[in-house]
Amino acid sequence: MKILIVSWEYPPVVVGGLGRHVHHLATELAAAGHEVVVLSRQPSGTDATTHPTESRVEDGVLVVAVAEDPAHFVFGEDMLAWTLAMGHAMVRAGTALHKPGIGEGWTPDVVHAHDWLVAHPAIALAEYYDVPLVSTLHATEAGRHSGWLSGRINRQVHSVEWWLANDSDALITCSSSMEDEVTALYGPSLAPVTVIRNGIDLSTWTFRPRAPRVGPPRLLFVGRLEYEKGVQDAIAALPRIRRTHPGATLTVAGGGTQFTWLYQQARAHRVARSVDFVGTLGHAELLGWLHAADVIVLPSRYEPFGIIALEAAASGTPLVASTAGGLGEAVVDGITGLSFLPGDVAGLTSAVREVLDDPGAAQRRAHAARERLTEDFDWAGVAEQTVAVYSAAKRRVRHPLARPEIPEHPLPGRG
Repeated sequence: MKILIVSWEYPPVVVGGLGRHVHHLATELAAAGHEVVVLSRQPSGTDATTHPTESRVEDGVLVVAVAEDPAHFVFGEDMLAWTLAMGHAMVRAGTALHKPGIGEGWTPDVVHAHDWLVAHPAIALAEYYDVPLVSTLHATEAGRHSGWLSGRINRQVHSVEWWLANDSDALITCSSSMEDEVTALYGPSLAPVTVIRNGIDLSTWTFRPRAPRVGPPRLLFVGRLEYEKGVQDAIAALPRIRRTHPGATLTVAGGGTQFTWLYQQARAHRVARSVDFVGTLGHAELLGWLHAADVIVLPSRYEPFGIIALEAAASGTPLVASTAGGLGEAVVDGITGLSFLPGDVAGLTSAVREVLDDPGAAQRRAHAARERLTEDFDWAGVAEQTVAVYSAAKRRVRHPLARPEIPEHPLPGRG
């Protein structure tokens, strides 16, 4: 099958888990014998006049990376204009794939879009090549804001998500909770929705049993520094944990818009010297931190999946995670880790204390978490399930789309 994947993230441009997901999926599809082209972007600020398109073959995947046109827009300041500029460049490159000297007559059998930022080019290219459009919705704007879309940009992003969802011929979500969310937000006339969980390549994550702890406990958070990731709850729990486990520290790995606010939270809770913000980590660094930590804390208030939970399980790091979204499906409470309700600082504190007080039980859960990965989260299986969605997808009759509804109340279960 000839597959055109459209994503605003692909290595070396990786913002979060989406980029890693698309990379693993694309290479696994290529390894299975499919012809895969990934249409993505070059780093922001690349001069479109001198480097409009870069093509390379990596791991059997043809990667076509564009520079947004024009390049003077800044994502954090001109988000929608920047997205349109990127989309314009992607459409131009995507419609040229079949031309001599580029794709040598290559045309896709399916277009696979990943999230709202590529809605415009993905929809346009599916129509141009007259092939089915499959979309994976990794998160929603409403979900990230607990159902409240009070700002103009929030409502615009939601509308683009609605457009992509309703114009797709098949939809994929990474968890059952995301399936429910997408159906509630964008239904009822959606194409079929299939749940396909994220996978993990176990060969790149070395399992290391916990040695007896020497010195103060070491807690670890890995993720974007955004409100919905709940880092503030881990910081609020730290002084409580230190009362029973003196000297406990929290390492925060990741970047995001809320660094200054989170640092202020650490000061407000009088644990600024015990919270270490180490920024975004490369693979080797991350693996080292996972091996060194006594427990990884994933306190998300909104989480479509949470791929770091799989990476921690593969590395042998005891898991303490909220039940938000996909984390509630990735971590089996009491079996592969310990869980608590989103925003429940007392529950988070209790779970961390239990891990630290009974390292033997924590180790048994870590082994169970690793064993589960081989059964439920294999990338070859993810690719096989995705191809089944491609094969079943058929171009739907296009009708003028109705006006999207803007949520005015929190999503069910979110205050």
